[in-house]
Amino acid sequence: MSPTPVITVDGPSGSGKGTICRRVATALGYHLLDSGALYRLTGLAGSRAGLDPADEAGHAALALRMGLGFGVDAKGEERVLLDGEEVTDRIRTEQAGNLASIVARYPAVRAALLERQRAFAQPPGLVADGRDMGTVVFPEAPLKIFLTASAEERARRRYNQLKDKGLSVSLADLSREIAERDHRDASRTLAPLVAAADAISLDSTGVTPEEIVARVLALARGRF
Repeated sequence: MSPTPVITVDGPSGSGKGTICRRVATALGYHLLDSGALYRLTGLAGSRAGLDPADEAGHAALALRMGLGFGVDAKGEERVLLDGEEVTDRIRTEQAGNLASIVARYPAVRAALLERQRAFAQPPGLVADGRDMGTVVFPEAPLKIFLTASAEERARRRYNQLKDKGLSVSLADLSREIAERDHRDASRTLAPLVAAADAISLDSTGVTPEEIVARVLALARGRF
């Protein structure tokens, strides 16, 4: 494991991990790992290659060789590249999220992405956003957060996020998809979505991102 300071933030879809991790990383000047994006990119790469979602070996091979690019634009907004093509919006769709949840069940895919994820741990530090960051990828991280929110709150957040992007969505459909994804992620045999034994659980239901960020930064100051 890298001696670089690592903060892991795990939790279900819609709990606010992305927003919290970006703000904490910016405040500390740390690097950011969005592990969910890696699985979404793997699922997208497989879809573009015409792979059956059940093709574990094919997706694992893509996970090893796909070209990744992460950055921000002039407005500070996230930009994600797959083999040189910008796919920022495409990987944030519900379809991409569901594909990610499927391929994330495959041991070969997880093994292929493990070292790619750990390579993000570079000085001065890393904030790692995902579902198994504290349990599998960085089990020795000195600060582990498990971020939760009610299912209703998470569906509402996702609904507003997609509506803001001009997409036509159904709150009922989103609630069902989130429930299905939660079940897949929590019940898979390999690296299920669970809090690490030494993780600190924070509930973001009805709490502002600023309050959660302040809490995480206070915890970080006590560890690093």
